[in-house]
Amino acid sequence: MKHGKKYLESLKKYDAATTYDLVSAADLVKKLAFAKFDETVDLSVKLNLKKSQSVRDTVVLPHQFRGEKKVLVFCKSEKEKEALEAGATYVGSDDLIEKVKGGWLDFDIAVATPDMMKDVGKLGMVLGRKGLMPNPKTGTVTFDLKGAIAELKKGRVEFRADKTGVIHLPIGKVSMEPAKIAENVEAVLTEIKRKRPADAKGDFIQSVSISSTMGPGVWVAIKDKE
Repeated sequence: MKHGKKYLESLKKYDAATTYDLVSAADLVKKLAFAKFDETVDLSVKLNLKKSQSVRDTVVLPHQFRGEKKVLVFCKSEKEKEALEAGATYVGSDDLIEKVKGGWLDFDIAVATPDMMKDVGKLGMVLGRKGLMPNPKTGTVTFDLKGAIAELKKGRVEFRADKTGVIHLPIGKVSMEPAKIAENVEAVLTEIKRKRPADAKGDFIQSVSISSTMGPGVWVAIKDKE
């Protein structure tokens, strides 16, 4: 993979093999960012997983960094008022299912009550491809619409390990204070450790790095590899 001149110049500003404490790593990522826009800070965590193991959950980041999210709720008429009062952008049942089936995807998160999943499940080809399918494991299939929407609006995000055992997750913006970026990273790492499979052996977290959208990665020193 070829990198541009500015990226290569960034590489010269630090030792790419050194590991840094979280706040120092976040500060360095800010200094290495060179794009004219407010780059996103991305987290990459390599886990020691067998092929049969998976890690997936959600976490509420202490510091929100994205704009208002559009939440769509699939529910029956008796739950519509609760969803709207909680701040849902779109609420409905069969009407919304038909709209999404036709390709409409003008929302960021989809939530569904359990009694709607039989019909919502038919949208697997549309929602699944975009990572928008409601799932009980991520708290997006629930009758507690008020609680779910409140957490989603506070900044609850989903994380999951890919086939290679790596979790990729946006956790901030370059414009944020290094301490706030570090606290978001800590929150994610804490939840990842809690999801360690019971039969996982050895060091669970193998490596952690953060980077800006366009910039090079910075290795983070791991205090606790559980």
